[in-house]
Amino acid sequence: QVQLVESGGGSVTAGGSLRLSCAASGVAFASSCMGWFRQAPGKEREGIGYLWKGGTRSEYAASVKGRFTISADLAKNTGYLQMDSLKPEDTATYFCAAPSAPHICGFGRRFYNSWGQGTQVTVSS
Repeated sequence: QVQLVESGGGSVTAGGSLRLSCAASGVAFASSCMGWFRQAPGKEREGIGYLWKGGTRSEYAASVKGRFTISADLAKNTGYLQMDSLKPEDTATYFCAAPSAPHICGFGRRFYNSWGQGTQVTVSS
């Protein structure tokens, strides 16, 4: 059974940084995909990026590209979302996710069937 536990959320002012963590069990990030999503109040959950097999490939949504970085400590089987130059529009609940099969990866929610509990990020202007 896959379990994902996020931590590291909080409140920052615009321009600040936060690093979110995603500790995983039941799935190995070294051989699978790790997706990151966010959901703002009243909006759909959107994919913001993913890391393929511990770093072979990473992709980011246009809204966060150049500001957010996904990485993983494979020894700890923990993923990270480093968020820099935060903006008020980044305010949301952030989720990490694991796919339904090791070869599956992408931005869409349909690729993932295991989710963390979410962690809140609030950016004030």
